[in-house]
Amino acid sequence: MKKILLLFSFIISYSLFAQVITSPGTPTVQDEITITLNTTGTELENSSTDIYAHTGVTVDGTQWENVIGSWGNNSTQPKFTKTAANTYTLTITTNVYSFYNVDNSKTISEINLVARSADGSKQTRPDIHIKIFSADLNIQITNPTNNTVFDANSSVNFTAEATKNANLELFVNNNSVETANNTKTISNNYTFTTTGQHTLKAQATENSNVKTSEVNVYVKTPTQTATKPNGIKNGVTVNADKSVTFVLLAPQKNDVFLIGEFNNWSLHQDYQMKKDGDYFWITVNGLDENKEYAYQYFIDYNKKIADPYTEKVLDQANDKYISAANYPDLKSFPEGASGIVSTFKINETDYTWQNTSFTKPAKDKLVIYELLVRDFSDNDSYQAVIDKLDYFEKLGINAIELMPVNEFEGNDSWGYNVSQFFALDKAYGTKNKFKELIDKCHQKGIAVIVDVVFNHSYSQCPLLQMYDFNISNGTTSNNPFYNDDHNFQNGALRFGFDFNHESTYTQQYFKDVMSYWINEYKIDGFRLDFTKGFTNTFYPTSGDQWGNAYNQNRIDRLKDYADYVWSNHGNDFYFILEHLADNSEEKALAEAGMMLWGKMTNNYNQNTMGYSSDADISWGYYKNRDYTTPNLVTYMESHDEERLMYKNLQFGNSNGSYSVKNLNTALSRQELAGVFFFTIPGPKMIWQFGELGYDISIDQNGRTGKKPVKWDYYDVAERKKIYDVWATLIAFKKKHEVFSTDNVTLDVNGLVKRINLNHSSNNVVVVGNFDVTAKTVNPNFSQTGTWYEYFTNSSMNVTNTTAPITLQPGEYRLYSTAAFENPLSTNDELIKDNSVFVYPNPAENNFKVNSYVEKLTVYDLSGKVVKQFNGNFAQEKVYDVSNLKTGMYLVKITTDTNKTSVKKLLIK
Repeated sequence: MKKILLLFSFIISYSLFAQVITSPGTPTVQDEITITLNTTGTELENSSTDIYAHTGVTVDGTQWENVIGSWGNNSTQPKFTKTAANTYTLTITTNVYSFYNVDNSKTISEINLVARSADGSKQTRPDIHIKIFSADLNIQITNPTNNTVFDANSSVNFTAEATKNANLELFVNNNSVETANNTKTISNNYTFTTTGQHTLKAQATENSNVKTSEVNVYVKTPTQTATKPNGIKNGVTVNADKSVTFVLLAPQKNDVFLIGEFNNWSLHQDYQMKKDGDYFWITVNGLDENKEYAYQYFIDYNKKIADPYTEKVLDQANDKYISAANYPDLKSFPEGASGIVSTFKINETDYTWQNTSFTKPAKDKLVIYELLVRDFSDNDSYQAVIDKLDYFEKLGINAIELMPVNEFEGNDSWGYNVSQFFALDKAYGTKNKFKELIDKCHQKGIAVIVDVVFNHSYSQCPLLQMYDFNISNGTTSNNPFYNDDHNFQNGALRFGFDFNHESTYTQQYFKDVMSYWINEYKIDGFRLDFTKGFTNTFYPTSGDQWGNAYNQNRIDRLKDYADYVWSNHGNDFYFILEHLADNSEEKALAEAGMMLWGKMTNNYNQNTMGYSSDADISWGYYKNRDYTTPNLVTYMESHDEERLMYKNLQFGNSNGSYSVKNLNTALSRQELAGVFFFTIPGPKMIWQFGELGYDISIDQNGRTGKKPVKWDYYDVAERKKIYDVWATLIAFKKKHEVFSTDNVTLDVNGLVKRINLNHSSNNVVVVGNFDVTAKTVNPNFSQTGTWYEYFTNSSMNVTNTTAPITLQPGEYRLYSTAAFENPLSTNDELIKDNSVFVYPNPAENNFKVNSYVEKLTVYDLSGKVVKQFNGNFAQEKVYDVSNLKTGMYLVKITTDTNKTSVKKLLIK
């Protein structure tokens, strides 16, 4: 007899089941076993290549032992035999022990199997696990399978198979319906006359040895209609009496069951949800208040999904790779479940917020640090980001923008392959650890902006899985949340499955999502990915294939979302769009209060490389886009662009001995870029490690692949200098109103650039030379008299406001009518520590420190490193500074006890 295994395949396929048949139906470790696979509804459907088996066994309770060959090796891995369209067989020859080369002393309980294409690019999902019995007496029901659904008065061929001859008996609801003696198989044609759950049991008896097998089946029961209680939200609501109400919005659906650990994942009439219009709901009592439960919804007897409103999911395929350090005590995937499951707990451990009155930085003074948690540290965790908050504070950024942290498919991703919108992805840490990160950011004056993806989802999203869809071409059918097909024909803009933002269901869902993240996590803003997609306008490849043209419908949709957030959560909430459409549309969005990503990567990179074509950076100023408000978030780098330093080193210009391809030269030009970036009024964004001259290509290990974490760059003086110069400029931007003035003159179209900023408090002139030869620049000073140059710590008496200034390649100057103090030393509490001091002070050619020293760094007042000493230095060590000019310096001292002090030193 053959045993049919129906394997849930929600992750990849719109089809509910992938089918596997074994012969014999109750296979033992000593049998030769034929496995028949039907690939209909899987990635391998209608495959044009051979199909191979990646297979191993569960030995002594450990899955995937004794795997045959390696993934993709067609010479070592078993090949299926095609017997019909989408039907393949694999024979486990001789017996299981022999085929998998397992010692006979071990216990084998499963065959583990994944079928794959010849090139390994397509496969069956999830893993297939076929139960294997010992050669002793066992019995298994071979038909029907657990949770099979029947109509009332349906007849079923109830069959079972034993591993050896025995006396067999079949039961329905503990009533005997068939007996057979001294045989391996038994069957009965049974008719179900009553609705609800029925328990089927098969029993084998050999003398005093009795073995049984049970399954539950369900006979359809009409769904009851009842009004859902007031005040109940979508998803899970814990009521005052500790009962739990579940609500699922499921338009066009007729029957929904709640299944989970509380009912052994079985269909039961007591867990059939009541219908109220498009909603299904049920209240469950008597649950353990301190237990985390896993659950799903079973819809119309053929689709099983996680809760679209769940705050946490479990993923059998990927959770095992999550670090216990990042997510301690992660709940194990529940036995009896399959697919993606939701979880809830009645008594959650609440986070106690320390900062409850955070004031968001003004939009025009925002300096945003875009960050991918995965690539920010080797631990890829929220804790690792927390550990670096002092680094951010010293750099001066006042906002971090996290690439998507809601649940995405797998654990290793940029996060744009989103699957759940309420659930926090577990790969980086727990819900409370994420709250701690936000709380501690707020304590340091840093806002937290979260990158969200509302244009599309990928195939694991329950809103998609409730309805039919085609994984191969990204289309859906009659789904009230999604478009049937993408509105963009351009393949570069067809991401996952396309949401229909004209649907009121979709609109309300994402409004709920936004409110949840704001209320639950106290985030300060959203960066919305690919907002050009928030329209159903069709864009063929023959016309406006990038969707850039002005679109009033798209504007209206985005305004509706933004107005919802501002009216419910305050108008200081940041609503940042990655729109990248025609300026007329972006201007309309900016005038409505939204902020727009302003990509200037190519222009700044042309300058840093030393090429005059496309070197104009004036488009990075909001007024040059005809905005009346500073709602342009300009950036030189983002997660999606090649790194400036990489192109400097690969393609930089040169003249004689001066070459941008030289590492230190390339790094110094990043300082220059920063000078002409942060001084232009308006919000700014930098990409992680740009402040240290990160020079590894975006394409290393694949565009979205994990990149090396280079915290060692911070200890390289030439790289740290970028950090210090940018930190200085960021501090100026936040503190001094002249850098927010609307009296701005930009002369920035060539390689020699000038910015003039005028304000009642100060006038500023910024000049710089991006060329590879010395050049002169007309500073166009606004007045005669004394001007102070910050970076050289000098002053000059200007008598001719247009007298040219000569600048060497890569050189820059920042002049002002009122001198700026060094922000890197101001407000530094370490400077007040009197237990460590330098002497003599003033010094001439050298000085000493009254302590053992691990590291000593000398800065000029611009923040430049001018001298550095590394090593284990004894007390009374003489530090030679004879090569330094006279003037005031800062000395940063790290002692042998890892204590840090900053001291002023006058060299005369």
